[in-house]
Amino acid sequence: MFSHLRNIETAFQQNKRIVALVIITSALIAIAAMYLAFRAYQKADAKVYVLANGKALEAMSADRRENIPVEARDHIKMFHHYFFTLDPDEKVIEGNIRKALYLADESASNQYNGLKEKSYYNNLISGNISQEIQVDSIQLNMNSYPYFFKCYAKEKLVRATSTIHKVLITKGYLRNVGRSDNNPHGFLIEKWETIINRDTTTSTP
Repeated sequence: MFSHLRNIETAFQQNKRIVALVIITSALIAIAAMYLAFRAYQKADAKVYVLANGKALEAMSADRRENIPVEARDHIKMFHHYFFTLDPDEKVIEGNIRKALYLADESASNQYNGLKEKSYYNNLISGNISQEIQVDSIQLNMNSYPYFFKCYAKEKLVRATSTIHKVLITKGYLRNVGRSDNNPHGFLIEKWETIINRDTTTSTP
């Protein structure tokens, strides 16, 4: 009888050890699974997919502070592209200027209104002139806020009889604003001025 009880107690102890081992193993597996899932989430969260030409391209996300100079220069470049890339078409001009004015304050709007009053855009349309811009370099001071910049670019005015090449230098400041579809970088150009905008060469076809 005592032998039978000892066998039962031994079996009970073995069952306890097995149950404890199963519980510990299950807990370790659960912890490992949660850890791996968290790591996978972190890796997935660090991926950004950009839609370009109907294809999803993977890009790596980064801290906003690390990207400020890159985004700031691209903001300045895109503003100048929209403001100075013009064709002899009223809708094209209005569309590009509208995009540019989302990226800057009233200083850009004032320059646009000044050119409009001087019939600059009407002359482009009547003369069938296309205007292009190429940004050469952008100086950006990140040591003080708002961020001061100076933009160096070349303009080209193309007409049937000649092509005029111009040098363009502008300056202004950048301040942070909320991102939007119309302003994806989250900057606003302030106190924008044209320092130099003069002809350099004229060529004929």
